[in-house]
Amino acid sequence: MSNLLVIPMVLPLFVGIILIFLRPFVKTQRVISLITMVFTFGVSTYLLIDAQANGIQTLDFGGWAAPYGITFVGDSFSLLLTATAYFIAAVVLIYVFSTIGEDKEKMFVYPLILLLLAGVACSFLTGDLFNLYVGFEVMLLASYALIVLGGEKGQLRESIKYVLVNVFSSFVFLIAIAYMYGALGTLNFAQLSLRIAEAGQPALLTTIAIILLLVFSLKAGLLLYFWLPGSYGAPPMGIAALFGALLTKVGIYALFRVFTLLFYHEPTITHSLIGIMAILTMIGGSIGAIAYNDLRKIIAYNVVIAVGFILSGLAIFNQAAVEGAIYYLIHDMIVKALLFLLIGVTIYLANTGRLDRVSGMIRHYPLLGWLFFITMIALAGIPPLSGFIGKVFVAQGAVEAGAYVILAFTLISSIFVLYSLLRIFKNVFFGETTISKDRALPMKKGMIIPCVLFAVASLALGLGVEGIAGIVGDAAETLMNPDIYIDAVLDQGGA
Repeated sequence: MSNLLVIPMVLPLFVGIILIFLRPFVKTQRVISLITMVFTFGVSTYLLIDAQANGIQTLDFGGWAAPYGITFVGDSFSLLLTATAYFIAAVVLIYVFSTIGEDKEKMFVYPLILLLLAGVACSFLTGDLFNLYVGFEVMLLASYALIVLGGEKGQLRESIKYVLVNVFSSFVFLIAIAYMYGALGTLNFAQLSLRIAEAGQPALLTTIAIILLLVFSLKAGLLLYFWLPGSYGAPPMGIAALFGALLTKVGIYALFRVFTLLFYHEPTITHSLIGIMAILTMIGGSIGAIAYNDLRKIIAYNVVIAVGFILSGLAIFNQAAVEGAIYYLIHDMIVKALLFLLIGVTIYLANTGRLDRVSGMIRHYPLLGWLFFITMIALAGIPPLSGFIGKVFVAQGAVEAGAYVILAFTLISSIFVLYSLLRIFKNVFFGETTISKDRALPMKKGMIIPCVLFAVASLALGLGVEGIAGIVGDAAETLMNPDIYIDAVLDQGGA
């Protein structure tokens, strides 16, 4: 049992509440929020290393042993995502300091970001279905306020769609939880897994599984992504980077957790459905990524493509594919944050978000141009950058499972990712410059430093893949073998 497991959720929550009372003191809020993110990243990393040495970490709140009380569970998968989320948040905060403006900073932006991260951490670490719902709602409440930060007309329009979709999916989620509890008498993940295995996942439970699949698909942007491109393009780009890097990933995490730990007995139904949805998502995202001239829309549809690619690993459902999906998930969190920040810098410097209204930027901003090039080849899966290893493992898993249709669409989607970003690279950075030398804005250090840090992280993840190979392998093994998770939670709880 590790009491530190509560830190990633509780510390940002408490600090966020304190920052509400420090509204006029913007610089103080900046320092405290950044220290909190860095410290929590350190704690999460320590817990991850500890989990490798001593096995899955658990924490039973109030001394109530699982499955009767609230339990947090830190395995390699959840802790790896938690540590990555806080690393991204800490770096993005540096960008936010330089771009969002003091007027917005006084509108509780830092408390809201901390609340968002508390919800993300709760979702990753919780050991029961109801508190997964709570984590989602905490995260979404913060995102509702962040998406309208600034109060522009476009933000308000997109926020209505975003809120309605998430309120509806949360309502359906509660109904599924009620049916689950009525059928099995528990909501603890470990005990649910045991009872579903004992029952053999009859038709009622398979129906509940499909309902949860629809709920998490709405939240992850799997097939039901109609709300995503507009919503992720509405807030300031620093906030949009957090959305693109983290929010859909919580939905993806829920799908992996539920369909490897609970509903894995009828893969011909559930996982085949996930596979079909993943293919359609990659198709729709690819079409969207090349159909628009709006930079925000192009990168938002690239988020959609990544969702389909990652969940194709879950659909294939073998060790290699799941391992590849985890590699790619970590890569995508980092590089999508980088992509959003780079587009934010580009829009700021060019004073437009239209692909056809800017060119030749590499003449004035060579570092920005080559950072975008690195991002492009990383997302396309070209070695030695971080996207390569995940794509190789997913392809290997597809070949082993004979899932050649999924394999074909994952490879084709990579081509569309490369083409959509190559359009930006060619049109925005090359050609005759649209910005004269005397009108070129200086690039703020606070804008470019986070981009450099993310690019270095992507390169380090690609070149130093052996450093996390054991963690990813352990995470995939735990997902593919539910007994490891069950024994760690119920045996340590004394059940």
